Amino acid sequence: MTRNKLFSIKKKQSGRDASGHVSTRHRGGEHKRFLRLIDWQRAKKDIQARVVSIEYDPNRTAKIALLAYTDGTKKYILATSLLKLGDTVVYSDTAPIKDGNKLSLKNIPVGTPFHCLEYRPGSQAQLIKSAGSAAYLQSVEEDKAIVKLPSGEIRIFSSLCTAVIGQVSNIDHSNQKMTKAGDSRHRGIRPSVRGVAQDPRSHPHGGGEGRSSIGMNPKTPWGKVAMGKITRKRKKHSNRLIIKHRK
Repeated sequence: MTRNKLFSIKKKQSGRDASGHVSTRHRGGEHKRFLRLIDWQRAKKDIQARVVSIEYDPNRTAKIALLAYTDGTKKYILATSLLKLGDTVVYSDTAPIKDGNKLSLKNIPVGTPFHCLEYRPGSQAQLIKSAGSAAYLQSVEEDKAIVKLPSGEIRIFSSLCTAVIGQVSNIDHSNQKMTKAGDSRHRGIRPSVRGVAQDPRSHPHGGGEGRSSIGMNPKTPWGKVAMGKITRKRKKHSNRLIIKHRK
């Protein structure tokens, strides 16, 4: 695969739905970007790849690494904090415990940090993909593995699920601050007006003489509870897999 096929232009939605109406407020005006196509599957088993470059990706918080496989193809993956140029990575059941290598949970030692975990064996990476995040394996018993996620939740996964060794790169992302309004504009975030500063017909928090408190509980512009409401279904089928909730 040539490098040009790893990019595509990101289409601007500006918070509009298919009808052109605003479905998500405070969006629009972002900088033109290219989407980097990340290989979440990493299905090339037992084929080694060399890290050709480590690059910035404007669409995500972590840095990305360009891999050149021995069969001539090139793919992007998430870079880990210890991954360097020239390193060799591989997806294999017998791969060494080294940053960038992909293994099944049953082959990962307890206490090893990893990321890009899949929910079901054979799917693709769905969990632990933001900058500086990592999960830890607590125990493995036959076909079940107990994993502590970055949120603090402890959950049961199949021991056949795969993950990538190492902590996601760009650990200092949470310490970065936006220093001007243009930083938000470049990211596609438009200004928002506080509810208490609006009139009562535009927002439930609005109205009153002078500065007024919200009163009752915080609400959205449409009167729904805005903070503290539990949105997870009580009888969700995956509840049985959660040993300790994040809260």
